[in-house]
Amino acid sequence: MAYSEAAVQRADYVQISFAGSDEWRAVVSRANSFMSFFESGEVRERIAVANQPGTNSKEVQEVLLPEAIELGFRSEAKGLFDDYATSALRPDYYCPIGKTGIILEVERGQTTTNNNDLRNFWKCHICTQASYLFLFVPLALRHNEQSTPKNEYKRVNDRLEAFFRPSNYTNVRGLVVFGY
Repeated sequence: MAYSEAAVQRADYVQISFAGSDEWRAVVSRANSFMSFFESGEVRERIAVANQPGTNSKEVQEVLLPEAIELGFRSEAKGLFDDYATSALRPDYYCPIGKTGIILEVERGQTTTNNNDLRNFWKCHICTQASYLFLFVPLALRHNEQSTPKNEYKRVNDRLEAFFRPSNYTNVRGLVVFGY
């Protein structure tokens, strides 16, 4: 079976007052490193294989893990949500940056169907140790071989962009959406 090795796409969102900050520069630097990581044909092929019907986000995470660790992320950081009754909340990965950090979430099959994109944004919003979110979502999601691919990347961007209009700001200062 041939797999599509489409280039990864990226959209950046940041609140105006943080656009020139050292925090945002550190976030963008890590986002740029991920984009360089994705330039490898081998990485794109592995992601394409992981994004097939019947797979889940853990398979995509395994492809990203070496780069995430290299950039200072740690897997499923515990203790970030201890202030809440829902302390079972954990991000896929977390990276501290200065006095804040980045939550990294990888989605596949339930990105918008179960509103996991919004749930991940909410997790970042309530996390006192993270003000930035990296969200990895499929460019084209198929639940089975016969289904028409859904453009999850576009849908996620259409939904989350609204939070970066000044009248809608939250505690999430910046968001980078990667479409794989």
